[in-house]
Amino acid sequence: MENLQLKDKNVLITGADSGIGKAIALLFSKEGANIAFVHYHDKDDAEKTKNEIAALGRKTLSFDGDINDAEFCKNTVEKTVSELGGIDILINNAGTQFPSESILDLEEENIRKTFNSNIIGMILLTKAAFPYLKKGSSIINTTSAVAYLGHEELLDYSATKGAIVSFTRSLALQSKPKGIRINAVAPGSVATPLTEKTFGEEEEDPNKPPLKRNASTDEIATSFLFLATEASAQITGQVLHPNGGLIVNG
Repeated sequence: MENLQLKDKNVLITGADSGIGKAIALLFSKEGANIAFVHYHDKDDAEKTKNEIAALGRKTLSFDGDINDAEFCKNTVEKTVSELGGIDILINNAGTQFPSESILDLEEENIRKTFNSNIIGMILLTKAAFPYLKKGSSIINTTSAVAYLGHEELLDYSATKGAIVSFTRSLALQSKPKGIRINAVAPGSVATPLTEKTFGEEEEDPNKPPLKRNASTDEIATSFLFLATEASAQITGQVLHPNGGLIVNG
């Protein structure tokens, strides 16, 4: 008999048309979960992800829109609950970044886009989903090693990732009486379409030891799976650090 870790669980994920989010969606599907996911105008990638999830025999829904829109968040949550029967796990993974060598070159429009996508949208979607979560439910947020180490070209992005850590810790305190666990994952360098687009990074030789290569998205997804299962029943308000050996505080 198949021993699936997430059998019949319903999961809502943001930014799952590619990168880390897609790796999470496929891994969770393989473990028995139904997947609803949000993407932002990436219809071709979203369709591919939907087909791959469906091929695993799971229910899947996709939503094209902006999580900075509270009404979109509300409608997404309500349709997910209606179509899948509930939400057991919320993965807040959507994010964007605009590298800049100097604070003097930061564009206000890009600063606001970064905060809207990375933290404000996260809070809005979590607020919409929270009434449907119950004892045993889990929320997992994607932060980053740059929240702890900083990044000279990602001032505003790093600030949002620090905010995600604080949001995670604070919501975990609020959620303890409800039996809902809130955690985060802080990857180091990962080979994703976003990093390749913004920095021109490509995945390096996978045989190199830690600290010498970017992680694959599959290597990061396993941290999310651990936090979504009963294996992490005593973990809340915490951050996992799959970063290849970087030493960070917190």
